[in-house]
Amino acid sequence: MLMMRKYLFSAGFALLVAATSVSMTVMTPPAFASEIKYVVNDIPITSGDIAHRAAFLKLQHKKGGDAAQEMIDQTLRLAEARRLGIRISDAQVEAAYQRFASGNKMQLSQLDGVMEKSGVTKEHFKEFIRAQMAWNQALSARYRSGEGGSVTEQDAVRRMLDKGGAKPSATEYMLQQVIFVVPAAERSATLAKRKREADAMRARFNGCNTTREFAKGLIDVTVRDLGRVLAPQLPPDWAEQIKATKVGGATVTRETERGVEFIGICSSREVSDDKTAQMVFQSEGSNDKAADDLSKKYVDELKAKARIVKR
Repeated sequence: MLMMRKYLFSAGFALLVAATSVSMTVMTPPAFASEIKYVVNDIPITSGDIAHRAAFLKLQHKKGGDAAQEMIDQTLRLAEARRLGIRISDAQVEAAYQRFASGNKMQLSQLDGVMEKSGVTKEHFKEFIRAQMAWNQALSARYRSGEGGSVTEQDAVRRMLDKGGAKPSATEYMLQQVIFVVPAAERSATLAKRKREADAMRARFNGCNTTREFAKGLIDVTVRDLGRVLAPQLPPDWAEQIKATKVGGATVTRETERGVEFIGICSSREVSDDKTAQMVFQSEGSNDKAADDLSKKYVDELKAKARIVKR
């Protein structure tokens, strides 16, 4: 899973060097009228969308890219993610945009300027980020369902025996999720306050046994025991934070579509059995080519069923 996630995001953020290299030389593009060019399952794609994507491809130094086709694919991917119940919040997109800026040693205002001057616009880039994050989750779900080349427990044991080694091990976590719920209608008014409350509770966290006691006097706080989770099965958005957190501690708080959340690490241990071997081998097998092939197959299936009308 880790390799697949890395592939999707490296593909999405390919302009790391390009953005900084052109930021001082690009000219502000002329304004243009926007009209509907395609309708994909009743969702319009405008000439403006296509022009922004063409500018994005140029910024990445991608030659021969088809901006219209990329927008059709992105529309299909977002629609499929919505069908699966996947929602990427504005807060998640903003956080990714800020990470992109800091990763390129840029202030947000500088990145905004690059996006505007190149003709991409920050709004188009943020929607691209949203689509990449949503598609990553959709593709990971598809992979877990077995279409990425599933490995049975018997296959995993056979591969282990063929190599003449011991069964691979993996860390098994006992996790607890704490959600400070923020209704969508109250998000702008209460999110900052709820984050302060979540940060305060996280600072007091010292193990999973006392979490519900701490939450008793708080309004709209949900505590969920997630049970045992192997490292290869960790949710992509949380995996690195969970691995970096000591037992008895909690991850940093994150703003999500549900509100503000953190995950407590109740316990961890190294396990080695047939199920673990299956998960480890399957995780190791998810390379870039496999992710590319699975993504292409998935999108091709969506296209075959879609109503795509050119205006």
